[in-house]
Amino acid sequence: MTAKPVIARYLFAVAVAAVASCASAGGSNYGITPGAHPVLAGKVSEWPVPTPRFARDPAPGPDGNIYIAVMTGNKIARFDTKTQQFKEWDLPSGAHPHGLLVDKQGTVWYTGNGNGTIGRLDTGTGKVSEYQTPSKGGGPHTLVISDDGVIWFTLQSGDKIGRLDSKGSGQITEYKTAGGPYGLALDKSGNVWFCRMGDDKLGKLDPKSGQMSELATGRGSRPRRVATAPDGMLWVTLYGNGKLAKVDPAAMKVIKEYPLPAGTNGGPYAVNVDGGGMVWVNEINTDTVVRLNPANDEMRVVKLPSTNAGIRKMIVDAGGKLWYMGSHNGRLGVIE
Repeated sequence: MTAKPVIARYLFAVAVAAVASCASAGGSNYGITPGAHPVLAGKVSEWPVPTPRFARDPAPGPDGNIYIAVMTGNKIARFDTKTQQFKEWDLPSGAHPHGLLVDKQGTVWYTGNGNGTIGRLDTGTGKVSEYQTPSKGGGPHTLVISDDGVIWFTLQSGDKIGRLDSKGSGQITEYKTAGGPYGLALDKSGNVWFCRMGDDKLGKLDPKSGQMSELATGRGSRPRRVATAPDGMLWVTLYGNGKLAKVDPAAMKVIKEYPLPAGTNGGPYAVNVDGGGMVWVNEINTDTVVRLNPANDEMRVVKLPSTNAGIRKMIVDAGGKLWYMGSHNGRLGVIE
């Protein structure tokens, strides 16, 4: 199907300096190196998805298209960015995909939140393979992939971190933690950082030793998602207090907190960093997206064209465009 985009202009809170080009990757380890937009066109476009049944967590593919998990619709959708058409694949009954990513070979990997699996979709044949978690449940949530093809994921209700080698047998290893692990990212040393939203902490897993450590983010902070910047810093949304935190992973320290424009009840949720080091965060309760320039601490606010969007994850594609999925209103959007 083809849908006409809705176009809206940016609402700027403050001016921001141009984004410098950077060769290092930022983002959330979803398989594609994010690009940067030195000059933004200043528009938002949205398209209604064909099955608006809690579609969420977009991811870019190496083909330049955007893939989406349709959680309660039990599907994976693909948006062709050239033709602006959608295609869907049905998943095994009860899978209820939550997060997804597309590897460098174009294979889609997703968390089967409903049946305790990690799923693999071959978009060429439509074949789906499922890898059962050892705990046979646990609510697989968000996943990321390392450069060597290892998939790391959180099991929110199971209080665990999972590991699957996408190039190997598909065997899954689980690591026990606490606090309902939510979003996660890999630092420059390959450590796995994850948000322990339920106990106001960040967790850190050393993949070599299996050792866990933690970093408190403050009472009531409720860290939700985390992304790695090109300079190696981590950026964390503090859903409970309306702030964005900058973390030095080597020092294991929160080095700065940024109160966001919507205040303590804005609900900062998704976060990502583009190739130029610009940090993007949404405030789910006010239908706004904020871009922070860490070089001068200036913020730029984008008011979305639709209401009650419900953004739960945002990604930056290879061209530097920011993509989001409105879980509540069923619209895929791009900011450029």
